[in-house]
Amino acid sequence: MAAPRISLVTLGVADMDRALAFYEAWGWKRVDREGGLVMFQANGTLIALFGLADLAEDQARPGATLGTGAMTLAQNYATEAEVDEVFAEALAAGATELKRPQAVFWGGYSGYVADPDGHVWELAMNPFWPLDPDGTVALGG
Repeated sequence: MAAPRISLVTLGVADMDRALAFYEAWGWKRVDREGGLVMFQANGTLIALFGLADLAEDQARPGATLGTGAMTLAQNYATEAEVDEVFAEALAAGATELKRPQAVFWGGYSGYVADPDGHVWELAMNPFWPLDPDGTVALGG
């Protein structure tokens, strides 16, 4: 049996040009454009942008109304200052502030932004999660 993993996260977007401009302004580097997909490398995972109608069609649900916001994508950082910096960069790129970074009940520090399509990103520092030098969470060896 193959090990559990996430290879690709695809975000459905209403306006590809707007979404691409946001992610590039936020510092993401495009690595590929294949058909209707635009992909960015994120450590060992790819993040893709795909038009909403095309994504519904690809899922064999043509005409389906696809939603956003019921899931959170997270980026973890080593310090509160890094969280604050990336939060400010996201806002400057066009993100909507949902919750300013702040100390949270579980002992860490986090805030939330939404991209132009409503996809929610948590930006956090978790003192209980060691990070590899590239930012990968390294729990359980």
